[in-house]
Amino acid sequence: MMPATAHSGRDLRSRRPLALAVLDMSGTTVEEGGLQDEAFSTAILQEGIEPGGSRYDAMVGYFREARGTPRHEIFRAIFTEDPVTARRANGCFESTYDTLLAERGVRPVDGATEAVAALREAGMKIVLTTGFARHTQNMILESLGWMGVSDLSLCPSDAGRGVPYPDMILTALLALDLEDVRTVMAVGDTTGDIRAGQRAGAGLTVGVLTGYHEEEALRGAGASAVVPSIRDVPALVTG
Repeated sequence: MMPATAHSGRDLRSRRPLALAVLDMSGTTVEEGGLQDEAFSTAILQEGIEPGGSRYDAMVGYFREARGTPRHEIFRAIFTEDPVTARRANGCFESTYDTLLAERGVRPVDGATEAVAALREAGMKIVLTTGFARHTQNMILESLGWMGVSDLSLCPSDAGRGVPYPDMILTALLALDLEDVRTVMAVGDTTGDIRAGQRAGAGLTVGVLTGYHEEEALRGAGASAVVPSIRDVPALVTG
C-alpha cells in the first residue's frame, strides 16, 4: 500500500489546526468480518431473491457499492416500487446483523484504538459515525468496549441523513460547540464518507484502505489524503 500522500500536491500542514476527528466505524475503525454481507444476503433471500440469479447479483453489487449509505436507504433503492418490501427487508437485515453481532462480535481495525488515543492526545475531539441504526451502533460500541471512547457517536437518525450528505459532520460540529468546520477532519473508507466531508467543508478528508473502496475511487471523490489504515491518520495531524 502507498504511504500517506496529499491530494493534488496540497500541503496538509498549511491548513487550520484540527479540533475534531469524525471517524467512520465499519471498515475504518471497526473490522466486522463480513457480517453486513451475510445479513444482506439473508434479507434478500427472505424476499425470494436466490443466489446465482442476475437480480441477486445486481442487488449485492449495489449494496457493496453503496457501502456507508444508511441501510434503510439501500433497501428503499433496490425495492423502489415496493416500500413495504423495502421496510421488511431492512428489518430482516437489522435483526440478522444484530444476531450475528451478538454471536460473533467485532474487533477494532488494527491500530484503531491507539490512533483514537493519539488523536485525543493531540487535542482533538472524537466522533464515531455509522450508517447503521442507533441500537446496532450501540451494540457495536459495546462489543468493542468503546462506549466511552468518543465524545459523541452519531447515526443517520441523529442527524437527518447519512453519508454522502454532510448532516452527521455538521451535527457533530454543533453538538460539540465548535465554530469552524474547517477544523474538522473526516475519515472513512468509502466514497460516501469522503463526499460527506467535502460537502460539509471539512478542512481535511482522509480515505483509508482497510474498507471497501480503493485509492483511485477515494481520490476521485475528493480525498485530501489516502492512507493505508486509521493507524496512519494521527501523523497527518501531528506532522
